[in-house]
Amino acid sequence: MASLQQTLFSLQSKLPPSSFQIARSLPLRKTFPIRINNGNAAGARMSATAASSYAMALADVAKRNDTMELTVADIEKLDQVFSDPQVLNFFANPTITVEKKRQVIDDIVKSSSLQSHTSNFLNVLVDANRINIMTEIVKEFELVYNKLTDTQLAEVRSVVKLEPPQLAQIAKQVQKLTGAKNVRVKTVIDPSLVAGFTIRYGDSGSKLIDMSVKKQLEDIAQQLELGEIQLAT
Repeated sequence: MASLQQTLFSLQSKLPPSSFQIARSLPLRKTFPIRINNGNAAGARMSATAASSYAMALADVAKRNDTMELTVADIEKLDQVFSDPQVLNFFANPTITVEKKRQVIDDIVKSSSLQSHTSNFLNVLVDANRINIMTEIVKEFELVYNKLTDTQLAEVRSVVKLEPPQLAQIAKQVQKLTGAKNVRVKTVIDPSLVAGFTIRYGDSGSKLIDMSVKKQLEDIAQQLELGEIQLAT
């Protein structure tokens, strides 16, 4: 986590409004073996198809190398890095050269200790002008990983960081509800909940367990509103 924070701090300090300067040369990289079939779809549909294709290609390499767990750990690190709007804007900027974008990728790889095939994958995205859809690729990779490993993803939102024993209990409950072989818990700090927590799981997060004070306050407000209406009649 410390290395990720250092990476983000380093990138933020180097992502100016106009340019990005790194005073060192970029080493040569091997080509990542990947085949993409995007079809002729346009706009958002084409982007979603591309993200799914790239995610499946990366998962295929990870499966063949028996590094699926290490690769999903890489993806989680990249999710944090690319959640920074400045990072996304930098890679989406067409005026910045491929060489400079490769230099940033090199920094991310080294600071986050990513695997070599993840590094190669990122450079393929840069060369193909697809690094700007990294957040979509992360989501698609999680779906592929969950399917291959019979894993249920549970997103837990709370005001404060929950302790490991609490998260373990949540994971057990989600496993009981879904029958999944494995459960991955993704935590998000959300001050708007006031207190308590929420758990979202199921296909595309379709199911929700809301144990937050915010939900309790909303329920009380709704009851008071209904009560006022009843009194008025």
